Amino acid sequence: MNFVNLVVLQNWLDNASFAVLFITMLVYWGGAAFPNLPFLPALGTAGMAIANLCIATLLGARWIEAGYFPLSNLYESLFFLAWGITTIHLIAENTSRSRLVGVATAPVTMGITAFATLTLPSQMQNAEPLVPALKSNWLMMHVSVMMLSYSALMVGSLLAIAFLVVTKGQDIQLQGSSFGAGGYRSNGYRLHKANELVTEPSVSNIAENNGYGRYEGVSSNGNGRAAVLNAVTTGAEAVKVSVSNLSPQRLSLAETLDNISYRIIGLGFPLLTIGIIAGAVWANEAWGSYWSWDPKETWALITWLVFTAYLHARITRGWQGRRPAIIAASGFFVVWICYLGVNLLGKGLHSYGWFF
Repeated sequence: MNFVNLVVLQNWLDNASFAVLFITMLVYWGGAAFPNLPFLPALGTAGMAIANLCIATLLGARWIEAGYFPLSNLYESLFFLAWGITTIHLIAENTSRSRLVGVATAPVTMGITAFATLTLPSQMQNAEPLVPALKSNWLMMHVSVMMLSYSALMVGSLLAIAFLVVTKGQDIQLQGSSFGAGGYRSNGYRLHKANELVTEPSVSNIAENNGYGRYEGVSSNGNGRAAVLNAVTTGAEAVKVSVSNLSPQRLSLAETLDNISYRIIGLGFPLLTIGIIAGAVWANEAWGSYWSWDPKETWALITWLVFTAYLHARITRGWQGRRPAIIAASGFFVVWICYLGVNLLGKGLHSYGWFF
């Protein structure tokens, strides 16, 4: 296949990717609005898989045409990011068995491909010879790992945002992964589930002293809704119980989103760490210094610290629910600043081949 045909194929594939993702976004949103239509979730998954295949083929054709790994300019980088997000999406959807993952990821992926296909000028979409600093095997080793980490962290952060939307920002107790096997915690005397549901009959007796602690602060809501156990203490201290107006379906969905968000961020964080270390080694080889406080390097460190704080809060501090979700949600914007913002706002060693 000659280069002219490869360019035509790329032009067709980038437009096809955008069209497929746009339709897939509408399918996922339709599935969320009309959950009784069983065929919509399967169509959404098929759409993401087709888009993933189209983007992979586009990048492969670009690699053959240019002769180097397609990560040298913004157009290639955006499509690699879109491919990474669709890949992580399929993993998350298969793991969680929840088709609502696409409600958050599909519009972001569609927006990325739309920006690359419809907004970038044609000269920025063309493959060009590599600048000397990029003629290294580290281009694939460092940049690809960083882009995959961005993809995973974005998906995990999007699911955290979806969690906040589903729970309406309420501080509820869940069985999050950081609680260990089965979601149980010990209060020193007995085990209880972190998201134990107290039904209407139990609420009427909840003020009764059980010999270890006393439950206080819960009144019947009169409509059979469940009260979510918020915390348990021992001795003479009262057990605090909060009443949530969320349906059991919303609570189950929130738990799924919280769990899969935690796991996907747990995948993206080590990739980010490896990518930063590889970048430091490449920088020393190319520029004679492991770290120069370039804007991209600085924001990569900030991104690493944000998600370090998230994982520390989950694993060490035992946080779960709203508070770590807020940290993860803020990480979504930090990743975008690190990936794209520093190239729009200022010059640096990492700005070649992009905007400046």
